[in-house]
Amino acid sequence: MDQDTVAEFLGRFVTEIGATGAAGSVAVGNRLGLYTALADGPATPAAFAARTGCHERPLTEWLRGQAAGGYITYEPRTGEFSLTEEQAYCLVDPDGPNISAAYRLVLGYLRADEKIAESFRTGTGVPWDAHDEDVFHGCAAFYRSGYVAELVQNWIPALDGVQAKLEAGARVADVGCGLGESALLMAKAFPRSTFAGSDYHAESVVEARKRTADAGVADRVTFEVASAQEFTGTGYDLVAMFDCLHDMGDPVGAARRVREALAPDGTWMVVEPAAGDTVTDNLHPVGRLYYSGSTFLCVPNALSQPGGYALGAQAGEFPIRQIAAEAGFTRFRKAAETAFNAVYEIRP
Repeated sequence: MDQDTVAEFLGRFVTEIGATGAAGSVAVGNRLGLYTALADGPATPAAFAARTGCHERPLTEWLRGQAAGGYITYEPRTGEFSLTEEQAYCLVDPDGPNISAAYRLVLGYLRADEKIAESFRTGTGVPWDAHDEDVFHGCAAFYRSGYVAELVQNWIPALDGVQAKLEAGARVADVGCGLGESALLMAKAFPRSTFAGSDYHAESVVEARKRTADAGVADRVTFEVASAQEFTGTGYDLVAMFDCLHDMGDPVGAARRVREALAPDGTWMVVEPAAGDTVTDNLHPVGRLYYSGSTFLCVPNALSQPGGYALGAQAGEFPIRQIAAEAGFTRFRKAAETAFNAVYEIRP
């Protein structure tokens, strides 16, 4: 046994178990608005306790732990903690990476570890709606930052003729809409178009309707509780699926329903996690992130549904292309790609 290799492995363990434990602290910081409060300016623990209304002692431990992880900054000369501009952008800005909210997603799905273990034994799966509510809110926050940065500016322009239709006034279906963030972003960018979101999770649809009303676009954005195989409406110029096709037990059935719902010259935009077609292609930090989420969320949800598919979050392009072809689509291309997402343009 090579002791240097053992020491290296243990060093990795210390880093990662520290990060795992710190995830709870980050989620607490998000839940209590601590990062937002710290963005108002440097503070000692006593001053920060007065600012936030929290008890000084646990707050002190939280501040020190966050500084140890590099999430906030400590100035030993003054005893003050603060956020740099870059830290504040990543932790506080809702249009930024919003990573503190993303930690709630991870902690939310980890609460299902006993259910997931049982799913390993039985193969029966765990449906999306059996998870903690932090999963739904954390998921919306995690993906929203990527959609804010890419959806209107890059992904839609990359689709053939779609932007012009949206600007003129198009009918759009957002299938598997979750809390409705993607539909709201498109609605704000294209005021002449109408948007119909659908999701099988009733609680998510309730929240999506609330967010739509708060945004003042409820006259153009509607939501229904429906599966991807049963959403209503026809003649859509664009049907969009954001990071959800791989979660479905019957993606072919969903693709066939999209084919029926599209206008003759319509477009199906499928946004999926970025992945290669081989395991080796995905053995990197982003792949690891997605495999973890897929183990707890994507594959268990698919196994809980009829259909026989369980693609997982790192399926890659090939099976998506096959599903589209089996559903009767004849044109398929990758229109755009980021470090986290691939965008496919699929047409009749």
